[in-house]
Amino acid sequence: MEARLMTNPFYAKAIQYLKEHDLRALEPGKHVIDGDNLWVNIVDSKLKTPQEARLEVHDKYIDIQVPLSGPESFGIKARKDCKQPDGEMNPEKDILFYKDPVDFTITAQPGEVITFAPETAHAPLIGKGEIHKAIFKVKVV
Repeated sequence: MEARLMTNPFYAKAIQYLKEHDLRALEPGKHVIDGDNLWVNIVDSKLKTPQEARLEVHDKYIDIQVPLSGPESFGIKARKDCKQPDGEMNPEKDILFYKDPVDFTITAQPGEVITFAPETAHAPLIGKGEIHKAIFKVKVV
Protein backbone atom coordinates (compact mmCIF):
# COMPACT_ATOMS: atom_id res chain seq x y z
CA MET A 1 0.00 0.00 0.00
CA GLU A 2 2.74 2.51 0.87
CA ALA A 3 4.33 2.28 -2.58
CA ARG A 4 0.94 2.79 -4.18
CA LEU A 5 0.32 5.91 -2.11
CA MET A 6 3.75 7.31 -2.87
CA THR A 7 3.22 6.91 -6.60
CA ASN A 8 -0.27 8.46 -6.51
CA PRO A 9 0.17 12.02 -7.81
CA PHE A 10 -2.95 13.24 -5.97
CA TYR A 11 -1.70 11.84 -2.67
CA ALA A 12 1.60 13.67 -3.21
CA LYS A 13 -0.35 16.84 -4.00
CA ALA A 14 -2.39 16.45 -0.79
CA ILE A 15 0.75 16.10 1.31
CA GLN A 16 2.20 19.20 -0.36
CA TYR A 17 -1.04 21.09 0.35
CA LEU A 18 -0.80 20.05 4.01
CA LYS A 19 2.72 21.46 4.21
CA GLU A 20 1.85 24.77 2.54
CA HIS A 21 -1.55 25.66 4.07
CA ASP A 22 -2.87 26.36 7.54
CA LEU A 23 -5.93 24.10 7.60
CA ARG A 24 -7.27 25.88 10.70
CA ALA A 25 -7.60 29.06 8.64
CA LEU A 26 -9.94 27.42 6.10
CA GLU A 27 -13.67 27.98 6.42
CA PRO A 28 -15.88 24.92 6.96
CA GLY A 29 -16.94 23.26 3.71
CA LYS A 30 -15.43 21.70 0.61
CA HIS A 31 -12.21 23.16 -0.81
CA VAL A 32 -11.40 21.79 -4.26
CA ILE A 33 -7.69 21.34 -4.89
CA ASP A 34 -7.72 19.31 -8.14
CA GLY A 35 -11.27 18.79 -9.43
CA ASP A 36 -12.72 15.35 -8.66
CA ASN A 37 -9.22 14.05 -7.92
CA LEU A 38 -8.50 15.88 -4.68
CA TRP A 39 -10.34 18.08 -2.21
CA VAL A 40 -10.49 18.78 1.50
CA ASN A 41 -13.60 19.06 3.65
CA ILE A 42 -13.32 21.19 6.75
CA VAL A 43 -15.96 20.00 9.22
CA ASP A 44 -17.19 20.50 12.76
CA SER A 45 -18.58 17.25 14.16
CA LYS A 46 -19.84 15.80 17.42
CA LEU A 47 -17.64 12.99 18.70
CA LYS A 48 -19.10 9.57 19.53
CA THR A 49 -18.49 6.66 21.83
CA PRO A 50 -16.70 3.65 20.31
CA GLN A 51 -20.03 1.82 20.34
CA GLU A 52 -21.75 4.59 18.36
CA ALA A 53 -19.01 4.96 15.74
CA ARG A 54 -19.48 2.88 12.58
CA LEU A 55 -16.80 1.36 10.42
CA GLU A 56 -16.74 2.72 6.87
CA VAL A 57 -14.84 2.00 3.68
CA HIS A 58 -14.35 3.76 0.36
CA ASP A 59 -13.55 2.34 -3.10
CA LYS A 60 -12.68 5.43 -5.16
CA TYR A 61 -10.97 7.65 -2.60
CA ILE A 62 -8.27 7.50 0.05
CA ASP A 63 -9.07 9.43 3.24
CA ILE A 64 -6.46 11.63 4.87
CA GLN A 65 -7.87 12.83 8.18
CA VAL A 66 -6.40 15.60 10.32
CA PRO A 67 -7.91 16.57 13.67
CA LEU A 68 -7.45 20.31 14.16
CA SER A 69 -9.02 21.30 17.48
CA GLY A 70 -8.34 18.30 19.70
CA PRO A 71 -7.56 14.59 19.72
CA GLU A 72 -9.68 12.15 17.73
CA SER A 73 -9.71 8.37 17.96
CA PHE A 74 -10.40 6.05 15.05
CA GLY A 75 -11.57 2.47 15.15
CA ILE A 76 -9.69 0.30 12.66
CA LYS A 77 -10.28 -3.09 11.08
CA ALA A 78 -8.98 -4.70 7.90
CA ARG A 79 -11.69 -4.44 5.24
CA LYS A 80 -11.26 -8.11 4.34
CA ASP A 81 -12.20 -9.00 7.93
CA CYS A 82 -15.46 -7.01 7.89
CA LYS A 83 -18.37 -9.44 7.56
CA GLN A 84 -21.47 -7.42 8.50
CA PRO A 85 -22.27 -4.73 5.89
CA ASP A 86 -24.86 -2.17 6.96
CA GLY A 87 -26.49 -1.69 3.55
CA GLU A 88 -24.68 -1.48 0.23
CA MET A 89 -21.94 0.70 -1.20
CA ASN A 90 -23.33 4.14 -2.03
CA PRO A 91 -21.47 4.86 -5.30
CA GLU A 92 -22.35 8.57 -5.29
CA LYS A 93 -20.91 9.12 -1.80
CA ASP A 94 -18.31 6.33 -2.14
CA ILE A 95 -19.13 4.87 1.26
CA LEU A 96 -20.16 1.55 2.74
CA PHE A 97 -20.78 1.11 6.46
CA TYR A 98 -20.27 -2.03 8.54
CA LYS A 99 -21.81 -3.22 11.81
CA ASP A 100 -18.63 -5.14 12.75
CA PRO A 101 -16.84 -4.20 15.97
CA VAL A 102 -13.49 -2.48 15.60
CA ASP A 103 -10.27 -4.46 16.17
CA PHE A 104 -8.41 -1.58 17.83
CA THR A 105 -8.33 2.20 18.02
CA ILE A 106 -5.67 4.77 17.34
CA THR A 107 -5.69 8.38 18.50
CA ALA A 108 -4.43 11.29 16.43
CA GLN A 109 -3.51 14.53 18.16
CA PRO A 110 -4.29 17.94 16.62
CA GLY A 111 -2.28 18.38 13.43
CA GLU A 112 -1.35 14.70 13.12
CA VAL A 113 -2.20 13.03 9.83
CA ILE A 114 -3.82 9.61 9.47
CA THR A 115 -4.41 7.93 6.11
CA PHE A 116 -7.00 5.27 5.30
CA ALA A 117 -6.68 3.43 2.00
CA PRO A 118 -9.62 1.40 0.62
CA GLU A 119 -8.23 -1.77 2.29
CA THR A 120 -8.80 -0.32 5.77
CA ALA A 121 -12.19 0.11 7.41
CA HIS A 122 -12.22 3.01 9.82
CA ALA A 123 -14.64 4.40 12.40
CA PRO A 124 -13.90 8.11 12.78
CA LEU A 125 -15.10 10.64 15.33
CA ILE A 126 -14.47 8.70 18.53
CA GLY A 127 -14.02 10.87 21.60
CA LYS A 128 -15.86 13.37 23.79
CA GLY A 129 -17.23 16.75 22.82
CA GLU A 130 -16.85 18.23 19.36
CA ILE A 131 -14.02 18.43 16.86
CA HIS A 132 -12.91 20.72 14.06
CA LYS A 133 -11.10 18.60 11.46
CA ALA A 134 -9.96 18.26 7.87
CA ILE A 135 -10.78 15.29 5.66
CA PHE A 136 -8.90 15.03 2.38
CA LYS A 137 -10.44 12.88 -0.35
CA VAL A 138 -7.71 11.56 -2.68
CA LYS A 139 -8.70 9.72 -5.85
CA VAL A 140 -7.31 6.20 -6.11
CA VAL A 141 -5.22 5.72 -9.27
